[in-house]
Amino acid sequence: MSQKENKRYILMISVHGLIRSHDLELGRDADTGGQTKYVLDLARSLAGCAGVDQVDLVTRRVVDPAVSDDYAKLIEPLSDKSNRARIIRIDAGADEYVAKEQLWDHLDSFTDNLVNWLNDQPRMPDLVHSHYADAGYVGVRLSNLLGVPLIHTGHSLGRDKRKRLLARGLSRDEIERSYNIERRIDAEEEVLANADLVITSTQNEIEEQYGLYNYYDPSRMSVIPPGTDLQQFHPPSGDQQISFAAQLDPFLKQPQKPIILALSRPDERKNILTLLEAFGESSELQQLANLLIIAGTRDDIRDLDTGPRAVLTNILLLIDCYDLYGKVAVPKYHRPDEVAQIYRLAAAGKGVFINPALTEPFGLTLLEAAATGLPVVATENGGPVDILANCKNGRLVDPLDTEAITEALLSLLDDAKAWSQASRNGIEGVKRHYTWQSHAESYMARVSKLQGKYQPLPSEQLALRSVRYRDRAIFTDLDQNLLGNQKALQDFSEVMSDNRKCVTFGIATGRRLDSALAIIKKNKIAHPDVLISSLGTRIHYGKALTEDDHWAEHIDNDWKPDRIRRVLSELPGLLLQPKKEQSRFKVSYFYDPQKAPSFDEIVALIRQKELTANVLVSFGQFIDIVPSRASKGQALRYVAQRLDIPLEQILVAGGSGADEDMMRGNMLAVVVGNRHHEELSQLEDQESIYFADQPQAAGILEAINHYDFFNACVVPTV
Repeated sequence: MSQKENKRYILMISVHGLIRSHDLELGRDADTGGQTKYVLDLARSLAGCAGVDQVDLVTRRVVDPAVSDDYAKLIEPLSDKSNRARIIRIDAGADEYVAKEQLWDHLDSFTDNLVNWLNDQPRMPDLVHSHYADAGYVGVRLSNLLGVPLIHTGHSLGRDKRKRLLARGLSRDEIERSYNIERRIDAEEEVLANADLVITSTQNEIEEQYGLYNYYDPSRMSVIPPGTDLQQFHPPSGDQQISFAAQLDPFLKQPQKPIILALSRPDERKNILTLLEAFGESSELQQLANLLIIAGTRDDIRDLDTGPRAVLTNILLLIDCYDLYGKVAVPKYHRPDEVAQIYRLAAAGKGVFINPALTEPFGLTLLEAAATGLPVVATENGGPVDILANCKNGRLVDPLDTEAITEALLSLLDDAKAWSQASRNGIEGVKRHYTWQSHAESYMARVSKLQGKYQPLPSEQLALRSVRYRDRAIFTDLDQNLLGNQKALQDFSEVMSDNRKCVTFGIATGRRLDSALAIIKKNKIAHPDVLISSLGTRIHYGKALTEDDHWAEHIDNDWKPDRIRRVLSELPGLLLQPKKEQSRFKVSYFYDPQKAPSFDEIVALIRQKELTANVLVSFGQFIDIVPSRASKGQALRYVAQRLDIPLEQILVAGGSGADEDMMRGNMLAVVVGNRHHEELSQLEDQESIYFADQPQAAGILEAINHYDFFNACVVPTV
């Protein structure tokens, strides 16, 4: 594939939520919030940079009558002026719209489908930029496969969220059940281990949130605040008529009063109820101003999910409790294009914007308010600290202190000079510190330092005539899949021989090359076309055993086996396996779970020492450590690329934890009857994984029949 030398192709990934080029449904649910606007604005701003040729924002395709048909379009331009920025939608799992917590099992398929799409494009991306943990999971695998840098923006972090949920009284089991929090945190650790650059919005985010992670490395993190669309968010003009004002008439007795504006999702963490309590308990605030709460849109509160329903119900109850009728407006609807109007309405009447969230990772609404000349009161927890330090346009408060909230609001509402100074400061501060143009310039300056760091993997196909033109493949582990039942092995060998002209045969084993070859010869197993050995760290082709040197160079990235051995040398219950089981890219141990730390504790220790590696457990008694870019699954996907075999036409037989990433995604998979190990129990719900009744090679034959694998098998004519 051709690569343009001077201009970059940036691939951004934001998997969840609803993303389209126009009329964003911000606040529709917890998945369609500030991140969706952030990634769209970033994509557009980067596409305008001189050093960028193309920006593609990849998200999940949704085909669901409950949402707009827009989200089913495969490709959508982000600008009418050029095609340099696009939304690309990739299938993953069921067609319908689902919450991000339900997407984890489909991310491998999303990755495989994305690679299929990229293979049809004129060039591969020069860098991958993932947003949030789910996209980070995809980004790690994609950047490793392509050999390009990985940039990541977290937006919010799982460890921080779990800490807050525990503080609210939820148990760890409840949190795990609702949020899949362990998978999210594990994905975030993996991203931090592999990312070349982590972009944050504030220094607080680096220190207070990323500081909770084992792979915390501030040297690879950079504060680049997001920008604000100054064409959309600007101060009101003197004679401007704001149509949204009419929507407040049914609520307010004295609509001419200044407005205290709160705008957020109806989420308990946004702390709207504490704001209402502060307003309800202050007669002075009620005299000076009205309260406008924009909390998403709704038809019927009773139809909402539990969390938003509870927040909105309690808002209405507090309005009744404090008898705030005529003083508080809670409109049911607003269009995305009316948000800027709402800020200007509050600014025109000398009002104040407030963000009373318990914690705020950044605070994009504060920038939008500041750009319209609206002073702000904001939580002292998180990103607003940096924003107000730069813009000097309001006050920080303890979000749980109603008296502090009241005092801060009064200090701006009741002092015209302070209000005017804060208004001017906000307008000037946003222009100076928070534009997308300045963000894009800083971004490209950071990214330029990564140029030449990686050598992309070869995209040309192998010139091995014996396998190049076959349209499908079978890959199997060696020991307990092919061994142990000689009759079944003979039957399997005959079936493979009958179909060898159109099927590539591969073995993927944890054994070293010499050990694997000895076993193959001893048991008279047909020589594989592809032999992946040492847990995906070595790849050989054909009877000549031609080694893929590109792969060896690729996985050597940041590999430190000597340090790994030193770190684990004094742990009880871990014993290095004999030298014949070790290799350049594999450190192998016998593992005694009765004496050793748990597998998770061993992984945490390696992360705390900032060692980038994949740690694999097999059958509860073996632990293997390989480079982060190596595994059976990553090696197999690389081979599929080089042999031009669709993943959907590869049947994989595995059965231990080391095989899991080889079995997830678009490949067909089978766990043979003798290997239904608990390490793979989490895969039982995967539609493309078949659990056979028959053991060993007979189970592979059972899967071949189950999938009708040889149907329409194409015999090459070349």
